[in-house]
Amino acid sequence: MKSRRTGWWARVRSRLRPPRTLKVTRIGRTYLVVTFGVGLGALNTGNNLLYLLLGLLLSMVVVSGVLSERCLRYLSVRRVGADAAFAQEPFAFRWAITRHHGHAFALTLEEEKSPLSGVGSVGYLASGVDHVVRANLTAPRRGPVYLTGVRVTTTWPLGLFAKTRTFPLEATVLIYPRRTYACQDPGAPEQGPVGDAGNPRRNDGNGDVAGLRELMPGEDARRIHWRKSASAGKLLRVEREREERRTFVLTVASGLDAQALERRCEEVAALAHRLIEEGHEVGLDTPEERIRPSAGAAQERRLLRALAWLGHERPHGDEEAA
Repeated sequence: MKSRRTGWWARVRSRLRPPRTLKVTRIGRTYLVVTFGVGLGALNTGNNLLYLLLGLLLSMVVVSGVLSERCLRYLSVRRVGADAAFAQEPFAFRWAITRHHGHAFALTLEEEKSPLSGVGSVGYLASGVDHVVRANLTAPRRGPVYLTGVRVTTTWPLGLFAKTRTFPLEATVLIYPRRTYACQDPGAPEQGPVGDAGNPRRNDGNGDVAGLRELMPGEDARRIHWRKSASAGKLLRVEREREERRTFVLTVASGLDAQALERRCEEVAALAHRLIEEGHEVGLDTPEERIRPSAGAAQERRLLRALAWLGHERPHGDEEAA
């Protein structure tokens, strides 16, 4: 509930924020100090050359403001999002930006008032081109991150000022638990009906070596035993026993405090990844939901989503917009 209130308040503040913000850069501060000094010298001495120089310096400030404003006009931004985002490690996040008229230079994109840290940049944006900007963002913790807008900043042409335009775009990014090592054993597997488990003596698995046979057309060349093939004069592949598939149901107990819940989610995510990589079926039992055991990458993603939402209020339909 707290995270939902925080996202609502961030959206309200984004609507009350002015359309443009201006920040003086480090070079700009030096430039303004020099301009102020030239202005004082012109007033005290009455030197026409200093007045001319002062007018040139002030005109460059005006030109910088006009050109930076032109860079931020006629832009449209949309989020492409991320494939998978894990807490406390960089993940690839993308925006698509388009310039409808003219050209833009020295643009940087970042999320507005978000815990996601990271900036994407594009040096030159041509007219009518849908340019995808990539950035490596980092999230401090797991769970949903509510996004309210994308901030586009330019320092063109002189780098004196950083002018920013905010595009209001609401979305939610789901951050999976931090990838770590599992220090606990997953426990005993569930016992299903006789015949449900795979035959451990079937070949073409990842177990012990069962024998060698000639490589057939279309088979994986990584299975070739090169030493035996060289001595036999033909390509021989290794046959391995297929290990038995087991079923595990991982649990997250209720009543855990925030720190213990985070640690348990990380352990369960690590155990699920290891077991699914080994070919087993993995399920999940939490105080909020139960996921039936299954195998494969899609099942691992379902488990990660459930762990990411654990302890947070889900929106209607459990939609992940970015």
